[in-house]
Amino acid sequence: MRQIGFRLAAVFAAVMTLSLGLPLAVAPAEAETFWQRVIRGGHDRPGAGTQRMSNQSPIPRQTVRYDGPHGPNTIIVDTSERRLYYTLGNGRAIKYGVGVGRDGFTWAGSNRITRKAEWPGWTPPPQMIRREAAKGRKLPAYMPGGPNNPLGARALYIGSTMYRIHGTNQPWTIGQAMSSGCIRMANDDVVHLYSQVNVGTRVVVRH
Repeated sequence: MRQIGFRLAAVFAAVMTLSLGLPLAVAPAEAETFWQRVIRGGHDRPGAGTQRMSNQSPIPRQTVRYDGPHGPNTIIVDTSERRLYYTLGNGRAIKYGVGVGRDGFTWAGSNRITRKAEWPGWTPPPQMIRREAAKGRKLPAYMPGGPNNPLGARALYIGSTMYRIHGTNQPWTIGQAMSSGCIRMANDDVVHLYSQVNVGTRVVVRH
């Protein structure tokens, strides 16, 4: 019975993340086999049958020159470029590939990191619950943190908004516009960024 319960939980998590365009993190080999069956079944992404889960980004992070107006310890998200910069000072920044909000879910502004979490739990915002309910999809009120959670390995919460910078092990989403407004990074990259920033770090999101 416990094994059947695990399978049902993995199926539920995979179906919900596919339907919402959210990141899916699956650790057990059994769950990966299920995921591979799903993408072979014709999920509408180019080359879906060749996609494999990974914590590594297809866009390697790099240290680049930065001569913009923001001081050190600033996160800058360029949604049109689909890149995130973390300024180091002395004219340098670390550049990461990210996934951003799809059409109708983009936003811009300045705020601060108000919370950090490792393997965070996920509480769908009321707007998302209502939006998906209108489509006949019932979201869980809460999903505990862990490998099946759509927020991945780390999350940085932005102000009192519903938006986060969070992880994913779906590398094909990096560099794409397909989220509900959150900024997603490969798990390896979000862990790297998480280790450098603190609560209070400024976040600037621009188009």
